[in-house]
Amino acid sequence: MKVLVIGSGGREHALVWKISQSPKVKKIYCAPGSAAIGELAACVAIGSEQIEKLAEFARQEKIDFTVVGPELPLTLGITDLFESRGLRIFGPNKAAAQLEGSKAFAKEILRENNIPTPSFGTFTEAASAKRHIAQYPAPYVVKADGLAGGKGVLICATRQEAEAAVNEILVRKTFGQAGQKVVVEEFLVGEEASFMVLTDGEYILPLVSSQDHKRVFDHDEGPNTGGMGAYCPAPVVTPTVHNRILDEILNPLLAGLKRKSIVYRGVIYVGLMITKDGPKVLEFNARFGDPECQPIMMRLKSDLVPLLEATIDGKLNQVQAAWYDDAAVCVVLCADGYPGSYDKGAEIHGLDKLAHWEKGFVFHAGTGKDNGRWITSGGRVLGVTAHGRDIADAVREVYGAVGEISWDGMHYRRDIAHRALT
Repeated sequence: MKVLVIGSGGREHALVWKISQSPKVKKIYCAPGSAAIGELAACVAIGSEQIEKLAEFARQEKIDFTVVGPELPLTLGITDLFESRGLRIFGPNKAAAQLEGSKAFAKEILRENNIPTPSFGTFTEAASAKRHIAQYPAPYVVKADGLAGGKGVLICATRQEAEAAVNEILVRKTFGQAGQKVVVEEFLVGEEASFMVLTDGEYILPLVSSQDHKRVFDHDEGPNTGGMGAYCPAPVVTPTVHNRILDEILNPLLAGLKRKSIVYRGVIYVGLMITKDGPKVLEFNARFGDPECQPIMMRLKSDLVPLLEATIDGKLNQVQAAWYDDAAVCVVLCADGYPGSYDKGAEIHGLDKLAHWEKGFVFHAGTGKDNGRWITSGGRVLGVTAHGRDIADAVREVYGAVGEISWDGMHYRRDIAHRALT
């Protein structure tokens, strides 16, 4: 079997790593891939947004199925294109991918189906958004409607901060096309969790729970990022909470989408706040979370390939997922300055010491190779991921490995999984 994975980051490295362990797979391609992914797959110089070229490559190479990593090709309609040409692909179609591509669309789906979520308003004009803000007490959450690489959500402690955030999005166009609309949300108190499932539009196969760390600095301070680390399982998702997520959120969501003639096949990532009243939806993603994918793949005991195929073929009720009983933790190592501007090209030291690391793996998110030396090429550079008997053991293991790695300007959080430990 031949498999094509689309993307080049840490999530795609984790997917390629797991797919490479399948006895069903003879050859893996990754487009565009990276130097690190190239150690497990054949990299193809086609960008993830070049959906016509990707479809033509899949046809020429007789790819058995394609896995879409990032959100952009999904919102561009890559699944619709592949399916129109008889090509099997894992990921929701363009209509379904609106769940991530438009926060306003997602909010309306939630409202229509009485799914618990923060109260909100959607605006295209700054003055209207500011009048809405004036009616409610601080704090506020202000979001760019479209795709902003995990950076379009602004937590605002005061009315002035919220109005400034509205100006950033709607007036200054800081997020470009993603800021055509703005969503102003109620600020919720609770603990965040990530809950991912596979679905073929009818059946749901839950993956293990996880928790992301969005803020760039320890103690959840500083601006939001694409993710500074993750761990699984998330103790806040108790069996009771797990069942409520399925019964109150995901089952009504699929039913609501079907009423709009939208059949969702792929991953649904639900970003949740677990409040005193139960789980409430903060956001949806239409693909595996990054960095949550890394520890989840490490804990998956089953072959991933049959699960992906069952999702594509509408046969998810015929498969089950088995999980290791341990825990896993991912710590993201970043370039200094991320999520703002940062330098590239710093030489990374110490990776050779972890080449045969038995308790984990180093997933590459933003690296390149220059004359045999690993160098930084992105804001999020590495996702150091370890497993252990429990979360505390995995934390000790992962930070021990982090201590072997260095480059000029390396930054990381030192409190990943702190909620699980306290």
